[in-house]
Amino acid sequence: MRILVVGASGTIGKEIVKTLEPDHEIIRASRNGEDVQVDISSLDSIKKMYEQVGKIDAVVNAAGGAKFSKLTDMTPDIYNVGIESKLKGQVNLVLYGLNYMNDNGSFTLTTGIMMDDPIREGAAIAMANGGVKYFVKAAAIEMPRGIRINSVSPTIMEESWEALGDYFQGFKPAPAREAALLYKKSVLGLQTGKNYEMY
Repeated sequence: MRILVVGASGTIGKEIVKTLEPDHEIIRASRNGEDVQVDISSLDSIKKMYEQVGKIDAVVNAAGGAKFSKLTDMTPDIYNVGIESKLKGQVNLVLYGLNYMNDNGSFTLTTGIMMDDPIREGAAIAMANGGVKYFVKAAAIEMPRGIRINSVSPTIMEESWEALGDYFQGFKPAPAREAALLYKKSVLGLQTGKNYEMY
């Protein structure tokens, strides 16, 4: 299979590449552009990426930014980071990727534990994650040509614990390599409209 991994240079993205590349052709996309450059908050950047990459069998996205913020300090500028990147960016990867996706291909997006298990200063992120989850659920019933769509909802990663662990009191961190297995399950399995939860 020819698989485009967006966010390939990130914590989870690197493990997705390691998990899939022994048996598949992997195209690595990120802001720094190991194979191709993309900023998923930019529609023009997404379009340019697909033009460069051409036809594919799967898109796996592990990119998307959002900001922690106390609710009392939250502003449209703060929550819009998650809306523009994590939510709209992933939706646009699907909408503009359909014309490049081969029949019976798949999209795998990323949500996250905060939408189901809220933490302090996580409302803006939870909102973006929830939007992605329910886009996937609804879009699955309309996907053309046998194309599937799923999302993966990781917990806090061991690799991110030092930087973010204070937000996740009482949570059990998991290694990114375990998260990568859920992305593999989405790409190589048969289910659609599912949010694979790592918790």
